[in-house]
Amino acid sequence: QVQLVESGGGLVQPGGSLRLSCAASGIIVSIAAMDWYRQCPGKQRELVAAIASGGATNYVDSVKGRFTISRDNAKNTMYLQMIDLRPSDTAVYYCHVLWGDYWGQGTQVTVSS
Repeated sequence: QVQLVESGGGLVQPGGSLRLSCAASGIIVSIAAMDWYRQCPGKQRELVAAIASGGATNYVDSVKGRFTISRDNAKNTMYLQMIDLRPSDTAVYYCHVLWGDYWGQGTQVTVSS
């Protein structure tokens, strides 16, 4: 059974940083294509960052240069490092694995002064 558990969200001031974690079980993160999505109230879920099984990464234009997706194979965990956060980054962030279309429960990120 695949389980994805996000953590690391919280309240941060504009310009601040957070690192989100997605601890996985039932899959091998090092060979899985995985993504981070986010959803703002009243809006559709948006793909933020993706990492392919081979390690190639992609980002939505609005986070390029500020967000970094990565994985720790030893911990079987995927990360999203976020710097220079903006109020527009406020959302619930979800991790997702393409194989089987599994989702985590989400973690809230709020950027506000």
